[in-house]
Amino acid sequence: MSEKLKNIPTDRKLYAFELDDVLYPYQDYILQIYYLFGSFYEFIEGTVKANDLAHFMKKVYMHHGEDMVFDAAKEVYGIDEKYKENLERLKANGILPLRLELYEEAKQLLLSLLEKGKQICVLTKGNPVEQLNKLKFFEWGALEQYRKSIKIYFVDELLHQQIDIIPYLAEEFTVNEEDIFVVH
Repeated sequence: MSEKLKNIPTDRKLYAFELDDVLYPYQDYILQIYYLFGSFYEFIEGTVKANDLAHFMKKVYMHHGEDMVFDAAKEVYGIDEKYKENLERLKANGILPLRLELYEEAKQLLLSLLEKGKQICVLTKGNPVEQLNKLKFFEWGALEQYRKSIKIYFVDELLHQQIDIIPYLAEEFTVNEEDIFVVH
């Protein structure tokens, strides 16, 4: 459950949501990526079982964070640094074996807002290719009918273009800035 979805005002016209750990649990994505990497590495090198590597990566992720995962796997399993690029590629473009489930609270909130005629967008940080890839694997359920109307905006790209995000969204959706609520 995302704590960020509690106590959201319902009097705004536009709601902008981050993806990771707001609409769905990020760990559901990254753990599947570790599984894919383990399978890839076992296939290429054959020196470690995919399940063992994926389980180790999960343990490091859970206890030390994502930034430590590759270096720990490299040290323990002797993985060559060149494979870090493969892990990054999988994070951006990996074809997940399982769908990503939205938090139940997120589904209910989004559905409720949309049924009330509110506008919704995704305002997300990080690699745009990776963020779009995640969206491909979302299980939208009752939200499927609205999926194509939800626009995606990339914080890093907007900032790179020196675009002030809230005024930009206000103009895009023809609402006042104070009518926008951002959940990140």
